[in-house]
Amino acid sequence: MSVQRATFTRPLIAVAMVAVSTYFAFAQKAPVPTRVRGTIEAVNGDTMQVKSRSGEDVKLSIAPDVKVSGITKISLAEIKPGSFIGATTVPGPAGGQNAVEVHVFPESMRGTGEGSRPYDLKPNSSMTNATVAESVVGNDGHTLLVKYKDGEKKVFVADNTPVVTFVPSDKSELKPGAKVIAFMQQLPDGSFETNRVSVGRDGLTPPM
Repeated sequence: MSVQRATFTRPLIAVAMVAVSTYFAFAQKAPVPTRVRGTIEAVNGDTMQVKSRSGEDVKLSIAPDVKVSGITKISLAEIKPGSFIGATTVPGPAGGQNAVEVHVFPESMRGTGEGSRPYDLKPNSSMTNATVAESVVGNDGHTLLVKYKDGEKKVFVADNTPVVTFVPSDKSELKPGAKVIAFMQQLPDGSFETNRVSVGRDGLTPPM
């Protein structure tokens, strides 16, 4: 290799190494969280401080058009064929799905997020929003056949599984001590804003 060719090649190698390093830095960057589960510690004007369930302090701007929903406990017996539900599940025996929690949508929210997708509540958990086609009552719970536009699942709901529903609420419930799930987005300056918050009623921790 001539001196001239070596001199030309070395900068190209250096540029390539920088490009590869930059690619891996982006590839390994932690994903931006889309929700925080925790307890409100303080509310100052349009800013809310939340202590997450994992112990982190999260500061959120409250969007002017924020939507607040209350979460209240209901009985398993209120889940009937035709109910539109959301179920967080983990794999069970024989390829089944065991519910970690179930939330029943009011009629006005029917169709919300219909389908099944990975979820971040527990390892290997998924979220399925679907219509209950069948409900079979057993000795220790219900087995639900739920159907959505791309498929169906059988979900076992034990008697002690948390079952909740949504009720109307407003910003007045965003106060210290409230247990919340705040859905958030990152703003261009790196801060976070929430435009949708679910609040547990009567000290309830939203289970989803």
